[in-house]
Amino acid sequence: MFFEKTRQNNKKTKTNNEHKQQVISMKLTIELVPQTAWNKSLAQTLLRNIWNTIRENHIQENGKKCEICDQINGIFNLHEVWNYDDINHIQKLERFILLCTMCHHVKHIGLAQILASQGKLNLDEVINHFCKINNCTEKDFQQYKREVFLIWNQRSQHTWKQDFGRYEQYFRK
Repeated sequence: MFFEKTRQNNKKTKTNNEHKQQVISMKLTIELVPQTAWNKSLAQTLLRNIWNTIRENHIQENGKKCEICDQINGIFNLHEVWNYDDINHIQKLERFILLCTMCHHVKHIGLAQILASQGKLNLDEVINHFCKINNCTEKDFQQYKREVFLIWNQRSQHTWKQDFGRYEQYFRK
């Protein structure tokens, strides 16, 4: 299993940092945004020219390659990395990472499943990419995905306050 067993003592997880400590080392993880926080990302909230500036600055500082699998060709997505405080229901934007299309589909596996059901994406390729990067089996992937969706279901029961941290400045432009 990817997650260590935790005590069933009805205590809530303090933050997703503790959750991350429970995950066996994986280079590529699934990051599901709670349903109640959908369509509220910086990418969807900011004017396109401001978002493009953030993206271009990130590429200049970090290079144009996937920050997980090191792919250098193709389309790249600037991905928002969020931290979740499960007690106070605060979703905080921590940083950005540049991802290839496949790594980005893994991060948003729920959307990838929808695209696959519409015939727009080969889900087996996405799963194979996850397994290759993490050196694991498809069975490991399926177990991990089930556990991540359990957390997503719990988080989706709450309204989340968003904290854009140092990126809040872009809303004042």
